[in-house]
Amino acid sequence: MKLFVELVSKVASLWIITVILPGFTITDNVALVTAAIVIGVINMFIRPVLHFIALPITIFSLGIFAFVVNASLIWVASLIVPGFSIDSFVTAIIASVLMALLGAFFHNLSKNEK
Repeated sequence: MKLFVELVSKVASLWIITVILPGFTITDNVALVTAAIVIGVINMFIRPVLHFIALPITIFSLGIFAFVVNASLIWVASLIVPGFSIDSFVTAIIASVLMALLGAFFHNLSKNEK
């Protein structure tokens, strides 16, 4: 059940970002769900390794570099998933910040439901 809630929140976050952010494009619902799954898998396996490698830079930048790592992973997901595109790396960084904010919102929302 928790995995399903995570997937729904990721899909909702991606849809909201697509509506809000120009340059962040998802063409259809299949691409939306596929992008959510790919981002989830990337975040599960690749993100912890990259955060560990980038830890010194992240500490030096007071955590700001973590958004660059997350933006890079979103950018990689856009290269993998057909129908999902990001125009620039700045758009990916903004999307990374929005994903963090929306993820926190949906996490608190689901926590309050229990």
